[in-house]
Amino acid sequence: MESQVESTATCKPVAYIFSEDLVKTSSLLPSNRNRSLFVYSLVHAYGLLTTCTDPTTRRFVVVRPRPAGEKELLAYHTRDYLEYAMVQSSDAQNLLIASEFGLEDDCPRFHGIKDYITQVAGATLTGAAVIRNDVSDVAICWDGGRHHAEKARASGFCYVADCVLAILFLKRALPSRPPSKKPRVMYLDLDLHFSDAVSQAFHKPGSTTTSQVLTLSIHHSAPGFFPVSLLASLPNVNDPALDPFTLSIPLKAGASTESFIRIWPIVERVKDIFRPDFVVVQCGVDGLAGDPMATWNWSLGGEGSLGWCIHRIVHEWQGKKLLLGGGGYNTPNAARAWTYLTSVAGGEPLSLDADIPEYSGYLHFKPSFTLDVPAGNMRDQNTEEHLQTIEATYENILPILHSRMVS
Repeated sequence: MESQVESTATCKPVAYIFSEDLVKTSSLLPSNRNRSLFVYSLVHAYGLLTTCTDPTTRRFVVVRPRPAGEKELLAYHTRDYLEYAMVQSSDAQNLLIASEFGLEDDCPRFHGIKDYITQVAGATLTGAAVIRNDVSDVAICWDGGRHHAEKARASGFCYVADCVLAILFLKRALPSRPPSKKPRVMYLDLDLHFSDAVSQAFHKPGSTTTSQVLTLSIHHSAPGFFPVSLLASLPNVNDPALDPFTLSIPLKAGASTESFIRIWPIVERVKDIFRPDFVVVQCGVDGLAGDPMATWNWSLGGEGSLGWCIHRIVHEWQGKKLLLGGGGYNTPNAARAWTYLTSVAGGEPLSLDADIPEYSGYLHFKPSFTLDVPAGNMRDQNTEEHLQTIEATYENILPILHSRMVS
């Protein structure tokens, strides 16, 4: 993948990973039919990707991905899973083993699944190559962010572990650096759901050494809420299996900007201790108000909002960033959110009061016909006691993380 994207200019606009084939294939995803098309169409309607003749003022560059090859997919996935998932067959014998690979219920096989797996993995890896090869400091791939896909199993609407593949690619030693300098990759997940497959992939229980990869998931947690995982809980400093490089911040129902303002200093401190060379951000939008999940009450604008978090990450943090998509089941709102985040990454945020441009998809954005996704009336159940527990826990965890970084 890295040979396909080479640095050719000193100006580094934000790389937007796009091709018609990618949008067409991603729009086949059963859980999010046509969402990719909605997102790109709205980004295009606002003129965000309009090519400028002067490269010094260009804010975005469109980078066409290529499908991931077998070798790239096998960097994490098992051959058995890939061979089964990507063969179009419905005979009885294959159906009997579908459950072994998770290809049922919320992850049914669908026409075009082979292209979907290779295109989405290839798109995210293209974004990773763009920042690793110094073409850009920021890359966006809204079709990526499939954080529930496991090594040998589909799960939670996710068929390919593109996040894991990107992290594995980014952690490889850079040819331009001394062999002793291995890149550090921070994975930050803002989706409503815990990043179970990504966190598990890099979890090293009981390890006493440093790590090139740190995962931090901010998510909803409640008994029985998907995905059920011990790693979704607050880290336990007294647990012998503690891995300070696999971190979670579980939030209760109704999480709003106030909760994120409160916990964000923890995120900043983790970042400052770890000092990542690359930051991969899963920007799932199923925690926004109005999503069918109806669990959080997060908003797109204002202090503590999703847009506020992304602005800080992109424009204030050191290191190169890869922004990925994720959950989001109100399709017009997902398009609104990722269009706005695209403009934030480009350094000239759209006004949240901006009218939706009159284009073919205009009527889907009623009744407001504006860009904003405001908070609703849900009560934030993250009490002072719960937030203090999170803060106290990390007061104990962060010194351990620091000690591993200097050891």
